Amino acid sequence: MPTRRRLVLWVTVAAVGVTAIALAMAWDTQRRVKQLERELVQRQDASQRDAAEARAAARGAQDMARDASAKAALLEARVAEAAMQRSQVEELLQSVARSRDENVLADVEAAIRMAVQQSAITGSAEPLAATLKQAEERLARINQPRLERVRRAVAHDLERVKAQGSVDISALTLRLDEAVRMVDELPLVAVAAPDARAKPAAASAKSPVSTASAASAAAEAWTARASAWWRHAAAAVGDELRSLVRVTRIEHGDSALIAPDQQFFVRENLKLRLLNARLALFARQFEIAQADLREASTTLDRYFDRTSRRVVATSEMLRQVGAQARQTILPRPDETLAALTAAAAAR
Repeated sequence: MPTRRRLVLWVTVAAVGVTAIALAMAWDTQRRVKQLERELVQRQDASQRDAAEARAAARGAQDMARDASAKAALLEARVAEAAMQRSQVEELLQSVARSRDENVLADVEAAIRMAVQQSAITGSAEPLAATLKQAEERLARINQPRLERVRRAVAHDLERVKAQGSVDISALTLRLDEAVRMVDELPLVAVAAPDARAKPAAASAKSPVSTASAASAAAEAWTARASAWWRHAAAAVGDELRSLVRVTRIEHGDSALIAPDQQFFVRENLKLRLLNARLALFARQFEIAQADLREASTTLDRYFDRTSRRVVATSEMLRQVGAQARQTILPRPDETLAALTAAAAAR
C-alpha cells in the first residue's frame, strides 16, 4: 500500500509538474504569439507606408518621365529649328559669298544716293563727305582689281566735296541767339549815359619835417593841405559843370525823341527781326535771312548808341552772319555714280 500511495503521489506530482510546465509553455507561447502579432502589425503598417511612398515615388517618376519626354520633344524641336536656321544661314552665307562684289556696289550706290538727298535737305556737305569716305575705305578693304576704278572715282569726288565750303548753320544760329540775348543790354540813343570822366585824385603833399623847426613844418603841411583841398574842390565843380552839357551828333533826330514806352517796342522789334533771320537760316532761305539782318543792322544804327562797344560788337556780329549766310551749290558725285553704273553693267 505505501508503495502504491507513493506511486500515486509521484504520478500526481509528475502530473502537476507536467501541467505547470504545459501552462508555462502555453503562456510563453501566447506571449510570443502576441509579440509576433504586434510585429506583424508593425511590419504591415511599415509595408503600407512603404507602399504609399513607393506609389508616390512612382507617380513622381511618372511626372518626371512626362516632363523629361516633353523637354526632350522640345529640345528635338529646337534642334530641328536650329538645324534649319543653320542651313538657311549657310545658304545665305554662300549667296553673300557668291555676290559680295555686287552687294558692295549696290550698298555703296544706295548710301551715296541717300547722302546726296540728305545734303540737299540740310544744305551741308558733311553727310556726303562721310558717306564717300566710308565707301572709299570699304572698297580699299575689298581690294578687287575690277573695283579700282570705282574707288578712284570715289576718292576724286571726296576731294571735290571737301574743297567745297558749306554754311555752318549751327554756328550762325548760335551767334544770332547771342545777339538776341544782348538786345536788352544795348543802350539806346535816347537814354545814352554821358561819358564818364576821370576825376583827378588829390595829390597829397608831404613835406619833410625838419627836426630843427617843428613849427615851420606844421605851417607848411597845413598850407599844402589847404591848397590840395581847394584844387580838389575846383576840379569837382568843373566836372559838375561839364556834365550839365553834352554834345552828341545824331543823324536821325527822331531817334533821340523816342518815348519811354516806345523803347520796349524798339527792342522787341529788333528781337523779332533776329528771330526771323534765325528761322530763315534753318529753312535755307538765305535771301530772307540777309534782308532781316539788314533791317536789324539799320535799327541798330538808327536807334542805338554807336559809341557803345556792345552796340558796335553786335553790329559787327550781324555783319559777319550776313556775310556767311550765302547759298552754296553742293557738288554731285556724278563720277562715282557713273563708275558704279559701269561696274554694274560689266557683271
